[in-house]
Amino acid sequence: MSTPSQSNTINFDAAKLQRLGFPGQRQPSLKPVTLIELRRELALQLQTTLDIERILELFYRQVQRLVPLDALSYQQASSDLRLELGGRGNHSAGYRLSHEGEYLGELLFRRNQRFSDDELAQLESLLASLLFPLRNALMYRAAVQNALRDGLTGTGNRVAMEQSLEREVEMARRHLQPLSVLMLDIDFFKKINDEHGHHTGDEVLRAVASTLKNTLRNVDMVFRFGGEEFLVLLSNTQREAAAMVGERLRMAVMELQYLVQGRALDVSISLGCATLLAGESSDSLLRRADNALYVAKREGRNRLALAG
Repeated sequence: MSTPSQSNTINFDAAKLQRLGFPGQRQPSLKPVTLIELRRELALQLQTTLDIERILELFYRQVQRLVPLDALSYQQASSDLRLELGGRGNHSAGYRLSHEGEYLGELLFRRNQRFSDDELAQLESLLASLLFPLRNALMYRAAVQNALRDGLTGTGNRVAMEQSLEREVEMARRHLQPLSVLMLDIDFFKKINDEHGHHTGDEVLRAVASTLKNTLRNVDMVFRFGGEEFLVLLSNTQREAAAMVGERLRMAVMELQYLVQGRALDVSISLGCATLLAGESSDSLLRRADNALYVAKREGRNRLALAG
């Protein structure tokens, strides 16, 4: 089998473009090093950042000074992380990464030429330099995510909502795409707390939040706005489609089977739907969604109202 020519380094911007179908250009090769020299350099370089993508890009680039590669992929399911660098390859070498018993993810090297035993041994030796920096980066990422997550429901918190909403409004304007929001409220939630206690109220909040997340697309975002109120951010979604999503959420919550002392507890939500207008601010968008929610509650609850 013929072996394609390989470079010892990758331009990472070009690698990203290649994943989107654009051709890339290879950079000149870096100076070859010994295994010991490369491990020493990696130990220093990989601890200069806590960004996981940057760590893996540095590792991918430097490893190729010793073992030519065509691609590297990494995933960590519990952190919802997946990263692809480079192109494709017919042969692969995969590793389950852990540090002192802590699972760090799965790493896969790929290229069109079969790996020799000596090359596999070198890759395994170099992986030892990756484990500690990767563990620190994962811990940092988890801490940042926890700071933006509501502790009770696991949805985004108010800070995360404000940041995401501003970003989505800006992107909608820049790309001339629609953006809709759903403001929703658990009906008669105070009565649930009063009659069944706050523990039951917390369980209902968790159940509703889980139902919302499981019913929506992966790209949709759910935030706890406050108390029993949630906000759903629907990017690239027109008014009519957003209303359909709202109705689907309302029906899903109604189908919740939540038991208190063996008796079914009826749970429902009311929703207000608003779609971004030309030149509208995020505050105005939220205000219109909140006004629509008020209309839905005033008209009998367990329904959706559209903002004017």
